[in-house]
Amino acid sequence: MFKPEIFSDNDPDSVRARIKAFPLGTLVLQGDSGLDANHLPFVLQADAHDERLLAHIPRANPLSQLTDPLPALVIFHGPQGYISPSWYASKAEHGKVVPTWNYAVTHVHGTLRVIDDPHWVKQQIEHLTEQQEQGRDTPWAVDDAPADYIDRMVGALVGIEILIHRLEGKNKASQNQPPANQASLLSALETEPGGEALHALIRATLDNP
Repeated sequence: MFKPEIFSDNDPDSVRARIKAFPLGTLVLQGDSGLDANHLPFVLQADAHDERLLAHIPRANPLSQLTDPLPALVIFHGPQGYISPSWYASKAEHGKVVPTWNYAVTHVHGTLRVIDDPHWVKQQIEHLTEQQEQGRDTPWAVDDAPADYIDRMVGALVGIEILIHRLEGKNKASQNQPPANQASLLSALETEPGGEALHALIRATLDNP
């Protein structure tokens, strides 16, 4: 990933937090027929020795037939959005402004293997469900559904495990703009429809350089 230092997110906790906050990742693999992408919700699992991404896919997915470990890239997108040059204070001063796009992203590099084990798959689904149901008034649990129904569903799936070798983070959040432009941009986003998440990203990034 092209990552100028000014936009680099070198905080490991921030990079991992993005995976948990935006768990739908784009899994990119190089196969015999070229590049292939799958969009999957992941669980980040860590212990004293390593970190892994866990997911599941239908058996109908050709990826389920993978027999050998394969290098993998998973991309997690955080808040993002268009930045209008009309939001910059310097537009009124000299007009030398152009549009851009701000965003936050995490890249995970690792080795993928397919796990054909119903017990493993059920555990992964339980972990994913707990992750996503946490904080709800009436959280749903896998055991809420009939056991035979869950067994049939699990039988149609296989697991995906990615042993993580490297994590990369990037926050492009107007760090390269002068303070006056940063302030006017944040002010504009306060009234921009759907701009709350991008405003929060820029504010947090600028407050913690």
